[in-house]
Amino acid sequence: MHRNLRPLLILPLAGLIAVAPMIVHGCSCGHDFDFHLISWFEASRQLLHGTYPRWAQTPAWNAGEPRFIFYPPLSWLLGALLGFLMPWTWTPVAFTWIALTVAGLSLYYAVRRFASPNAALIAAAIYLANPYMLYTAYERTAYAELLAAIWFPMVLHAALRPKITIPWIAAPIALLWLTNAPAAVMGCYAMALLIIVRLVFTANDDTHVMRRQIAFKAGAGALLGLGISGFYLIPAAYERKFVEIHFAILPGLRPWDNFLFQNTHVPEHDAVLHTASVVATILMGLTALAVTWAFVARHKDSSVNAARPPLVYQIPTLAILSGAIFFLLTPLSSPIWHHLPELRFLQFPWRFLSVLGSVFGFTLALSLRHLRLRSGILALLCTTAFALPGYHLFRQYCYPEDTVAERMAVFRSPNPGTDPTDEYTPIGADNDLLNQRNPGYWTTLNPLSSAPELSVPGPAPHSLNLSPAAPTTLILNLRNYPAWRITRNGSPITAKRPRPDGLIAIPMPAGPAKIEIRYRIMGDQKLGYLCSALSISLLIALILYDHRQARAA
Repeated sequence: MHRNLRPLLILPLAGLIAVAPMIVHGCSCGHDFDFHLISWFEASRQLLHGTYPRWAQTPAWNAGEPRFIFYPPLSWLLGALLGFLMPWTWTPVAFTWIALTVAGLSLYYAVRRFASPNAALIAAAIYLANPYMLYTAYERTAYAELLAAIWFPMVLHAALRPKITIPWIAAPIALLWLTNAPAAVMGCYAMALLIIVRLVFTANDDTHVMRRQIAFKAGAGALLGLGISGFYLIPAAYERKFVEIHFAILPGLRPWDNFLFQNTHVPEHDAVLHTASVVATILMGLTALAVTWAFVARHKDSSVNAARPPLVYQIPTLAILSGAIFFLLTPLSSPIWHHLPELRFLQFPWRFLSVLGSVFGFTLALSLRHLRLRSGILALLCTTAFALPGYHLFRQYCYPEDTVAERMAVFRSPNPGTDPTDEYTPIGADNDLLNQRNPGYWTTLNPLSSAPELSVPGPAPHSLNLSPAAPTTLILNLRNYPAWRITRNGSPITAKRPRPDGLIAIPMPAGPAKIEIRYRIMGDQKLGYLCSALSISLLIALILYDHRQARAA
């Protein structure tokens, strides 16, 4: 088979092997399964109505939350798209297959410059089924983090390729931020460390011009990547002051509470932490072997042709990154987690295994690059060897009420909504005080009163007509948030009465009133769109410029 076509056949087959148990036995209902399903359902419904999702309606028992402002769009857009194209019961399986397959392809093409096609293919097949990848896919069902595994090989490639360019740095940074925020934080710190180490290795050159060029292009590329993701990143950064974002790092959910094999005295949490620690130990051992092997094999570089240049700094740089990740998983790194910006929001240090998995795949390919291997069958066998035990160890049982079909049936029926997400709860709202069976609205003399008995639960309407005979208070089953614009007979309503459950309470005078409720695009979101548009235009211009320079050379 033509070498350029082999990975396009072998790696999708490897991904199919990894998800085959799900096809036979059904989905794994892991830790984040319900959260992602609801996001996909919500996004699908809003997109069908021609609305770009920002506010999720069903969480908080139909009072809603600004989930789509803070959760990056690529994973829930992909989930919604798959829901358009196939039955919802197939969607988690298809999502997992796509993420694993494209992650394998990403590693293959990232390492292909430095290793033979056979070595790259075997490493890619193992990468897409490495222990942490399967742990993420089956036990955690953290679909956004799983999707982010596609971009980590691009981070390594961008930092290790002989010529650093602004577009190659910008692309993975932007894609990570648009996929998963914790993965983006890890990717940015990994990129920074790789560039710093690269500059140290470049210090022995005869001129400092190259060092200045690397530093400038890396910094400019990172800024451009942030700018491209501005339509998500700017609103998420600005509007988090409107939500209880600190709930994401409560005691037990902080990095310094979750180092390897630590004991939090919460049995369920400690069981998850123990499994993650075992996975980390296995992956660290595999990475250490691959790095050692790559160092041993480096002496053969004198026979490598120009298409695969000698590995001057790549293996030492990857070894240093591996060592840094090992260190971050231990209590000795606690000061770093306390002080580096945004790092505490990772919650679990072992999330860095996403980066380590790509380092393992990269160094494995470098260590195999001189061996003569028949890679097609061997790649599929390697995937099988990792995937089958991984499924049996990590698959989570689905109770009848947690299946995709049951969750979809509940979502489509008149229902009391779903659980709120603590960190997306608007400031001042207490989830414990929120009634699960609130109707869309009710009127009352007391702004703190509960809904009438025997109410039909549901979300607040977009508009309603009222004609109270005397002054009253309108209570909407809608969480108070600055983006909501509510008008009475065309005039904006600014006076709202506080409630401990966070619902909107509006004083209403006597007389006819037409109430309109709309989610408005705030200034920070408009600024984000402008920033992304300008950054994408600049990226296109830089790509065209680099292409013209390459042709001229």
